[in-house]
Amino acid sequence: MLATAKLRSRTKTAARTAVKALRYCCISGIVAVLVDGGQLIRTGDALDRFGGGDLPDGQQSWYGRHVAKAYRKTHGGDAIRVWARHRTTGRWIHVHVYAPADPALLVGLRSYKATRHLADRANFAEAA
Repeated sequence: MLATAKLRSRTKTAARTAVKALRYCCISGIVAVLVDGGQLIRTGDALDRFGGGDLPDGQQSWYGRHVAKAYRKTHGGDAIRVWARHRTTGRWIHVHVYAPADPALLVGLRSYKATRHLADRANFAEAA
């Protein structure tokens, strides 16, 4: 009993003193590994692929909302979420991640007026 309590106390102390990035990576688990490996992507990564990486944060955020809405409509539920660092503020935020070829990424591109111009380029790239 005493050994278990001591182990639990040491574990809590180690968790409190771990670097924030390590804590969030551990919370996200295998999903963070899949994002780092490229098997899952964030909407910001998709915008970079489509040529919209230079859009302001507000427009990128709205693009993400459009993609989430399209994903919910197609799959009937929310996508997987992961903790990630915000690209400009550095704060840890919860974001949805998708398969790189998920149709919701393209539907969101077409449905949001600020990214609609990128959909033509994305369609061309798919055809090639």
